[in-house]
Amino acid sequence: MKQYEICKLCPRGCGIDRNRKTGFCGESAVLRVARASLHMWEEPPLSGEVGSGTVFFSGCNLGCIFCQNHQIAHEHRGKEITTERLFEIFLELQAKGAANINLVTAVHFIPHVIKALDIAKEKGLSLPIVYNSGGYESAASLRLLKGYIDIYLPDYKYRSSILAERFSKAKNYPEVAEKALAEMFSQVGEPVFDENGMMKKGMIVRHLVLPKHTDDSMAVLQYLHETYGDSIYISIMNQYTPCRKFPEYPELSRKLTTYEYRKVVKFAESIGIRNGFLQSGETAKESFIPDFDEQGV
Repeated sequence: MKQYEICKLCPRGCGIDRNRKTGFCGESAVLRVARASLHMWEEPPLSGEVGSGTVFFSGCNLGCIFCQNHQIAHEHRGKEITTERLFEIFLELQAKGAANINLVTAVHFIPHVIKALDIAKEKGLSLPIVYNSGGYESAASLRLLKGYIDIYLPDYKYRSSILAERFSKAKNYPEVAEKALAEMFSQVGEPVFDENGMMKKGMIVRHLVLPKHTDDSMAVLQYLHETYGDSIYISIMNQYTPCRKFPEYPELSRKLTTYEYRKVVKFAESIGIRNGFLQSGETAKESFIPDFDEQGV
């Protein structure tokens, strides 16, 4: 596909010919998927009682050092498949009763995704399509998805460019994410739910609170609320799981404390955030991280 010849699908803009070698994302022009299954741990209006039909794509254009999905983002686990197999996966998830089709970290495979969705819809795919990403997206690439995506589920990881550079080698993350979120919202608009409370259209922005960095979390929430108000939902996540030790950043070697999470939640309440999701209990467990074993692929 032409977009892979001088790849600029993501903000890295590395310009690599992915037909010949891999880009920053670690992926070539060959489509690879690590897992496809019903996922029960998304936000309630996405998973419901039946599960979200998640498709985890191999590779990542962000590569956060603390990534919870380390197996696919850094180890690049996954299976090579064709576009034809991808649309079959979409239809198989629909047949299993999935509430939606949830595309996880798909930016570097957007041309494949569009082609597969076109075919799948011709063959009866009727579920809402969720685009689940780290928020580091090119607005131009997102415009390619206009009309294909019903629900955007991006992260907004950092307000601080210093933290973005330190943890993701993406100093421009805040400004890029802001433009990406604006494009996403322009496409889907205000949230729409069905009679059972399942989301059919709209945007949920996730923010993972990192240990010791609650001030940045509050800055993220302030920006989101001032910019979008009650027109989006905000998911404040406490599930940070230290997958390894970080001698240079000892705070990332531990879980988030209850005090830290409550501090951020209280701030959200104080500025008037009403449309939100919180996490409680023992969410910071590796059992909440799927095993990328090529199930369903």
